[in-house]
Amino acid sequence: MTAPTETPQHILTEVVDEHILVVTMNRPEARNAFNADMSAQMQAAMDRYADDPSLWVCIIRGEGPTFSAGMDLKAAAKGDFGKMPARGGFGILFDPPQKPLIAAVDGSAFAGGFEIALSCDLIVAADNSTFGLPETKWSLIAIGGGVLRLPQRLPYHIAMEMILTARPKPVQELAPYGLVNRVVAPGQCYAAALDLARLILANAPLAVQGSKRIVHRSIAEQWPFAQGLTEQRAEMKQVAASADYRQGVTSFAEKRASVWTGS
Repeated sequence: MTAPTETPQHILTEVVDEHILVVTMNRPEARNAFNADMSAQMQAAMDRYADDPSLWVCIIRGEGPTFSAGMDLKAAAKGDFGKMPARGGFGILFDPPQKPLIAAVDGSAFAGGFEIALSCDLIVAADNSTFGLPETKWSLIAIGGGVLRLPQRLPYHIAMEMILTARPKPVQELAPYGLVNRVVAPGQCYAAALDLARLILANAPLAVQGSKRIVHRSIAEQWPFAQGLTEQRAEMKQVAASADYRQGVTSFAEKRASVWTGS
């Protein structure tokens, strides 16, 4: 009798400093390209992050010299496109968690790999990193958010050059436009991402999450400013009812550091 084949662990998770979830794409032999199994594991990691109130920041990184090459085209040729029913492409692209996400790009981020980085709130990149949406070269379209998010992050003509020519650009060319938050030496991305995560941890987690929801909803729903003033009140009301709100006000008055609980 043949023993059942164990599914490889293509997504690894680790909790750092009690509140930081580190998610590592662990398929370096395939340039961290996604098939259905890897996408399901990524979705499980994102669900864990979204549902666990003790996890306040998430870092996504890649094992090996490539952040991610996106879709596994060999798997796609067999009908495996790595799309999950809940969070969409690669288990993250259509519905990323409404908590802070940091991409640590140490190497190349192409196609869906670039789209994963674009789905994050902050990007740290090595100074030898390259970014690209090469889909049109293969008669594909970057429908994992690339053609939607990239023109929001770069000037229109720069974004369209990347989309229409399918040619990648080095981080040194993209950093002046604000695509990334930090450019660091190769091998230092994870440490720099941890530094950013710890800066976020210094702030009240419910207020951070509420702020992200306001920003994302205002963009997605195209709120006029007056509507935004009204809509944001619900988030502030929820934060004001928390123990962390009372902690923040008290610690400010007492001139001491706050101790957040996420409640």
